[in-house]
Amino acid sequence: MRAVLAREMDCRGVLGRVWSGWRRGLAVSTAPEDAGFGIEARHQRQPRGSRLRSGPLGDQPFPGLLPKNLSREELVDALRAAVVDRKGPLVTLNKPQGLPVTGKSGELTLLSVLPELSQSLGLGEQELQVVRASGKESSGLVLLSSCPQMASRLQKFFIHSQRAQRPTATYCAVTNGIPTASEGKIQASLKLEHIDGVNLTVPVKAPSRKDILEGVKKTLSHFCVVATGSGCALVQLQPLTVFSSQLQVHMVLQLCPVLGDHTYSARVGTVLGQRFLLPAESTKPQRQKWVLSCLENVGLNTTYLSAPGPG
Repeated sequence: MRAVLAREMDCRGVLGRVWSGWRRGLAVSTAPEDAGFGIEARHQRQPRGSRLRSGPLGDQPFPGLLPKNLSREELVDALRAAVVDRKGPLVTLNKPQGLPVTGKSGELTLLSVLPELSQSLGLGEQELQVVRASGKESSGLVLLSSCPQMASRLQKFFIHSQRAQRPTATYCAVTNGIPTASEGKIQASLKLEHIDGVNLTVPVKAPSRKDILEGVKKTLSHFCVVATGSGCALVQLQPLTVFSSQLQVHMVLQLCPVLGDHTYSARVGTVLGQRFLLPAESTKPQRQKWVLSCLENVGLNTTYLSAPGPG
């Protein structure tokens, strides 16, 4: 099964998720270091200009944002309509951005409406369980199962794959800027730091053993540029580790922040047309300017996108 689901904007970010990875037997060779963090690539970027590379994107529609003030019944109807595949006990649906998987008691979440969704899909007393799902701020595929044994086996498979550093999901992002390399991997040590009342992900250069014990984690993502145009790129990303905002920070380290990322994009500065990294600890989040033409120039069908400019 292969499907493409990109995260919508709402002036926040374009980040989506697909199953079935593009990376098979990727041969990665040495490439230049960037800002002290390991970035390796197999191919160097070709001359600028709009082009579209082969990939699993196709012409499938992108999911919208979760409407505000949605009732419980309306959410169940929306999720039922978002089902893209059913095979045996497995159900796959296209989750919109803004819908959390879990939450506080009384909050409208995916888990909270699974009993009604199960009934709506005619499963009777076989209630659906979440096997795999993207987070609240990402749209993408959610894998559900009405068989507890099947759900348990698949969850163990994903855990084993993560421990073996095998990709289990692919995300799609539109970036402000074009990566120097067209394909490769990004390695960085990251930590969570409380800055101005907010927990933010911060990169750490050459972490010590003490840093690792105090929560610094070595992270790794693979990337592949699918299309480019007018200073933007459509990039596929596969995280091989799990850390808060890992993909957004990894793209910032590439000096190509995710378009609509208002939290970390401010860390990329520009002087005389040259980009550089600003200190993460002293850079406050700020609203990123919105450029809808970037989407059109990398080949995205904007008919399916709700992308208002920043207010």
